[in-house]
Amino acid sequence: MKHEEYMREAIRLSIENIKQGGGPFGAVIVKDGQIIATGTNRVTATCDPTAHAEVSAIRQAAKTLNSFDLSGCDIYTSCEPCPMCLGAIYWAHIDRMFYGNTKTDAKNIGFDDSFIYDEIDLRLEDRKLKAKQLLPEEAIKAFQAWENDTEKTPY
Repeated sequence: MKHEEYMREAIRLSIENIKQGGGPFGAVIVKDGQIIATGTNRVTATCDPTAHAEVSAIRQAAKTLNSFDLSGCDIYTSCEPCPMCLGAIYWAHIDRMFYGNTKTDAKNIGFDDSFIYDEIDLRLEDRKLKAKQLLPEEAIKAFQAWENDTEKTPY
């Protein structure tokens, strides 16, 4: 299959998902010329705000490969990913991303993530989500234990 065929599959999934009560988003993950995972937006169907197409596909690909490292994989997504999904794509070490619709296209139909990008640029105290650090002296102990663990699996 070629890039366009993988993207057509992501688009097909996004359209089919609407008929199943989900959002208009689909994703396909490919490794070595084979589709190893697919995902659709199931936020409302599962009452899970993280059940975006890309995250769902990443979870399936990780299970398929039995690895949290998806190096060597490409993701084809029907829309430019939101900040959460983009972060997940980076964390998964996916090599390349291809997308259909833009984040502006998504904004135009009510899926507007621009406020998140705006918030990230603000100082912590200026964000809408109020945050306060608690118990840093206790919390640091977990980081110290991680740093000193000689049997950890870095990621």
